[in-house]
Amino acid sequence: MRMIQPILGAAALAAAVLLASARPSAAAPPERARPGQILPAPVVDAILASGLPPASFGLYAQEVVGERTLVALNEERPFAMASTTKVVTSLAALDLLGPFYRWRTSAFALGTLADGKLVGDLLIVGGGNAQLTSAELAAWFARMREQGLREIEGDIVLDRFAFQLSNADHAHTPQQSADQPRHVWPDAMTLDEGLLGVMVQPARGPRAAIALKPALSEVQLDNQVAMSGGCDAAARWEPGRAGKSDQAGRATVVVRGSWGPACGSRLISFVPPPNSGYAARALPAMWAAAGGVLRGRVVAADAVPGVSPIPVGADGEPVQPLSFHRSKPLPEMVRDINKVSDNVAARNLMLSLSPGFPGRPATLAGAQKIVGMWLRDQGLADGDVQVENGSGLSHSERAKPRAMVQLLRKAWRAEQAQAFFESLPVAGVDGTLKNRLQGGRAMGHAYLKTGTLNDTRALAGYVYAASGKMYAVALMVNHAEATRGRAAMDVMIEWLARNG
Repeated sequence: MRMIQPILGAAALAAAVLLASARPSAAAPPERARPGQILPAPVVDAILASGLPPASFGLYAQEVVGERTLVALNEERPFAMASTTKVVTSLAALDLLGPFYRWRTSAFALGTLADGKLVGDLLIVGGGNAQLTSAELAAWFARMREQGLREIEGDIVLDRFAFQLSNADHAHTPQQSADQPRHVWPDAMTLDEGLLGVMVQPARGPRAAIALKPALSEVQLDNQVAMSGGCDAAARWEPGRAGKSDQAGRATVVVRGSWGPACGSRLISFVPPPNSGYAARALPAMWAAAGGVLRGRVVAADAVPGVSPIPVGADGEPVQPLSFHRSKPLPEMVRDINKVSDNVAARNLMLSLSPGFPGRPATLAGAQKIVGMWLRDQGLADGDVQVENGSGLSHSERAKPRAMVQLLRKAWRAEQAQAFFESLPVAGVDGTLKNRLQGGRAMGHAYLKTGTLNDTRALAGYVYAASGKMYAVALMVNHAEATRGRAAMDVMIEWLARNG
């Protein structure tokens, strides 16, 4: 591979300014020994063109095999990672849980089952599957019905015991709101990733036809979608219109907008509030649709912190589940998390690392402790990488670019390297990079997790250079106008793909 040519003329002066701004103060601890920071001329020009201060950029690129560093700027400063945090969560989970890990949603017969009738309750234990869909739940109920369970004399008891979270655990992330599906909070019994759908379609009367997907008990629809011009409708959960918004009370979904005959049928989605009891409200209609009979109602289990939710028989041994639903394998979940930057799945995955899960309820503090220990096992020092909830929604999740590259280089040789590599968006091809870095050498050769917050832009992953060498890279921009730094990041990736 050819050596990088020195930066000449005005570019050299610009680089000197950049490097000077990147040097630590006299009071800062000395950095580890290295040849010095490196900035190719095109990257310097792009940083200057952004108008952002050099200190807002953190850049680092190093050979995956070997020690050669090609780009380095502010690599020992901690930057907010945004969704590149999911790189850390994914790598820790693949290493600690293994490729065959699946989440289980279990059903237990709490009573006597004979001739298709359960004299007692059916306990449904949520296991933290972030991607459990209403269609999968309905199919599972149909399977139980086919296996002989026809009638439940008691209640369906819904146990969300597996995740023990408090409001303080969400303090550093955006509040969950109807129009922000990316901000859904984790739940042991997440259904449709916390999104409720409303099917809207044209009708002959003054109002469009609307229906909840899935159907929910104790929820009234208020149709305010006029049959007129435009194809625009929005839904909102309004518990105050019809009583309490809990599993025992009624609630109202108000749908407003206008719809025309040419609009066709469309499913619009929104986020009910955390206390809506969405999953519990969906169960009765699903059980009835499967041909089952429920004599009681759906109630919440009274989970006691620290006690296993798995029922215990008279002999003191855990009762075997009547049936269970398994999630997709962990590598497929990680692929979904990284390709489309799925926040709720990332947060559920982080919680699943808590000690003893799922036998013991997961806590955020427990998961943070395990991830911290895992990072130290990877050779990182305290403060190199800080993970709070695993998704990147928190500004508390920060990393030094050098530390991220160090983690990526070690991951390249890990047992689950292929599963992780295949989960990353490919420049110009798929995921969050589908419409980015097109037409150049980087297209199809850069495998990068993206990160976006209002004041953060980030990339982390691998670039396969024209020389045949693979590079680990971490690029972060922290600034109120961070979006202006995106072009400079793309310039660096393209330069690396061509010249690395």
